[in-house]
Amino acid sequence: MDNNTDLNRYRQYLLLLARIEIDPRQGLHLDPSDVVQQTLLDAYRKRGQFRGTTGAEKAAWLRQILSHHLIDALRAVGRKKRDVSRERSLELEIEESSQRIGKWLTTEQSSPSQKLDQHEQALRLADALAQLPPAQRDALVLQNWNNSSLAEIAEHMGRTPASVAGLLKRGLKRLRELLAERE
Repeated sequence: MDNNTDLNRYRQYLLLLARIEIDPRQGLHLDPSDVVQQTLLDAYRKRGQFRGTTGAEKAAWLRQILSHHLIDALRAVGRKKRDVSRERSLELEIEESSQRIGKWLTTEQSSPSQKLDQHEQALRLADALAQLPPAQRDALVLQNWNNSSLAEIAEHMGRTPASVAGLLKRGLKRLRELLAERE
C-alpha cells in the first residue's frame, strides 16, 4: 500500500476528531474538512519523519499534526489568541477524544491484542459515522463527545427535542448496523 493511500485511511478518523474540536455551538466558521486536508498534506510531506511502526503510532503522529493545524486554524479565524496552555490543552483534548472514540461502542478492552486493535476500531467507527446522514452524525457527535443535552442539540440544530431524539435513535441503530457489517 502506498503512503498516500495509507494516510487516506485515516481521513474519516481525523475528520471526526476535528468535528469534535470545532464545536459548532461556538459559531466558528471553520470547515473541519479543510483542516484535515491540510493535516494529510503536511503528513505526506513529512512522511520521512514518521518513526513509528504500528497503526496506533501513526494515528498518534497524525493527531499531533492535526492539533497543530487546528490551533493555526482557530488562530486564523481570530477566536483564540496564541496561548501555549491552550495549545497543550487542545492536544490533550484530541488525545482524550481519540480514546473515547475507541471505547464508545465497545466494552473495556481486556487483552493486549484487543488493546492493540483499539485504533482499528476507532478508524471503523469514524468511517461508519461518515456514512450516516449529516444530521444524525452531528447529533451523535454533539451528544457523545461535546456532552450536549437533548435540548442543547435541538436548539443548535433548529429542531424539536423529539426530532433530535429520533435522529439519535436512528443514527445509533444505523451506526451499530454499519459496524456489525464490517466485522
